[in-house]
Amino acid sequence: MKRRKMKQVLIVGSGDVARRIIPWLQSRFRVCAVVRRPEERAALRALGATTLIADLDKPESLGRLAGIADYVLHCAPPPNMGSDDPRTRSLLAALTRRASLPRRLIYISTTGVYGDCAGAWLDETRPPRPASARAVRRVAAECHLRRFGGRTGCRVSVLRAPGIYDGAERLPVARLEKGEPVLAPEDDVFTNHIHADDLARLLGLALFRGRPNRAYNASDDSSLKMGEYFDLVADAVGLPRPPRLPRAELAGRLSPLTLSFMSESRRLKNDRIKRELRARLMYPTVAEALRTRRLAVS
Repeated sequence: MKRRKMKQVLIVGSGDVARRIIPWLQSRFRVCAVVRRPEERAALRALGATTLIADLDKPESLGRLAGIADYVLHCAPPPNMGSDDPRTRSLLAALTRRASLPRRLIYISTTGVYGDCAGAWLDETRPPRPASARAVRRVAAECHLRRFGGRTGCRVSVLRAPGIYDGAERLPVARLEKGEPVLAPEDDVFTNHIHADDLARLLGLALFRGRPNRAYNASDDSSLKMGEYFDLVADAVGLPRPPRLPRAELAGRLSPLTLSFMSESRRLKNDRIKRELRARLMYPTVAEALRTRRLAVS
């Protein structure tokens, strides 16, 4: 009896989160990961992926992406300038060069598209109101993808991710070691989080269960202000908690990028990932994840 050929997943933007899902994917699909440089190939091959050299900033290099994938995981961020996302536009143009189009495309966006919500709880029906240039570019990418899905029939799902952390490298340890201040409680903002392992798993779930033209708040169950998050991390790694200062005193002490994250406050409802993707988070809250970390290193 002839064996059915395995479907192929194309990963564009083969960073940390994408690499975490490759071992799970490769037992179900053939996995091809796009890399920009030849020296990046070995690490991805060790995880079970084949590789293809291409660069979203060089559209002429993307010709080989056309027609090769049944599913696409688009994890590449926009450039650091402008109000559009030419990388996403170039990717979609490459994918449509042949009649054989991907059946599904999953994109990792950001919850920054909502802008400042003054600490309100919100779900995916909240209209985007990006307040930063990087969030404007993410909204542009989402718009390109929605139009692509509507035009081609490809099922496009968007995972809007908040601050991504894990138990090791994705924690603000360097800021704690420098003693950088955070906002005083009366000025503090609500932040949102997702463990990198949970975000990777949501990518896999969205491949099978994501609805077309649908956005998902890919956030955990935490309800934390930024200072509370830093306190949790400080306690977990054995460093002093950061000093608290009024907003007016922070302007001259922190970078504009850091300050921009302290200018938006929102709390995310994640019912949709639980209901539609049937997600069960491995790390439902930051506190639980950091407690697991302490047990692992003790």
